[in-house]
Amino acid sequence: MSQSSLPDAAGIRDRALSELSTAGDAAARQVWRNRYLGRQGEVQKLLDGLKTVPAADRPAYGKAVNELRQALEQAWEEKGGEGAGGAVAAPGEFDPTLPGRPYPSGAVHVLTQTLDRIVDIFHRLGFSLADGPEMETEHHNFDALNTPADHPARDEADTFYLDLPPGPHGRWLLRTQTSPVQIRVLEKRKPPVKVIAPGRCYRRDEVDATHGLFFHQVEGLCVGEGIALPHLKGVLEFFFAELFGSGTKIRLRPHYFPFTEPSFEVDVSIPGRTFRGREWLEIAGCGLVHPKVLRGVGIDPEKHTGYAFGLGVERIAMVRHNIPDLRMFYENDVRFLKQFTYDGAV
Repeated sequence: MSQSSLPDAAGIRDRALSELSTAGDAAARQVWRNRYLGRQGEVQKLLDGLKTVPAADRPAYGKAVNELRQALEQAWEEKGGEGAGGAVAAPGEFDPTLPGRPYPSGAVHVLTQTLDRIVDIFHRLGFSLADGPEMETEHHNFDALNTPADHPARDEADTFYLDLPPGPHGRWLLRTQTSPVQIRVLEKRKPPVKVIAPGRCYRRDEVDATHGLFFHQVEGLCVGEGIALPHLKGVLEFFFAELFGSGTKIRLRPHYFPFTEPSFEVDVSIPGRTFRGREWLEIAGCGLVHPKVLRGVGIDPEKHTGYAFGLGVERIAMVRHNIPDLRMFYENDVRFLKQFTYDGAV
């Protein structure tokens, strides 16, 4: 083997160790490291030159360079790293002593937090989850819920109808409530039934502080033998006390909904809170399931009765957190969203 093919590993090692021993501070030691062990350093140049070495000489050449690198790395570990906290990496070099760059962690959106809280309370009351499509039929969204063709809610200007050929259940639309999920559940299951149906709904409202083109709703349904108004009132009293705190009161105010009879608006009174100077705030709608709705899904209203209710998730979140404008939920302003996380993460 030609001696000229071998690197002067011993000479480079001795020179490098001598220079390292005289390096007086961390900056000088870092310069030494870059010169011998850096990407453009002496050891790397020797490795790059391996391809020009005759094939017969390459094993010995590679062994010599590797031994040189190991000796210099050991020397760096023993002395070069001392006081490296003040070292500055040369261009192209990574300085492991630099602190990491913090990245903000994600967090659950305030509306999702509110919805999770609502679902958790109803789970404890024995309700199971039900889901359904956001693209609905006229039958499930209106007809099956005792909402006649001349009802204002079915006006073209109030509902998002889709430009699709009508199906066997009428025209297609974006659901205006999650009540159609109740119909779909009752078409497949017979009493007893006890479900909640959370989801997104769509209405052609003017966008303002309390209205939007879409919103989230939770509908509840309970159908069985002997279900009556006291059962509904007991569920709502427990739910709102858990949601807003002990001492919260509710009252049922007569109202009209096509799919319940009798029907009520639910007002809530929260200790220590007033709403524009008033004690009571309208928060939900409810009632006993209309007999026509039960007959429409093949249930005898003489044998089975039930109740239903509907809650707006955005409205509840606004009340819980004193949020004045519904649009703030969807503007994605990090300063706003951080207020409702547990650790300030977004």
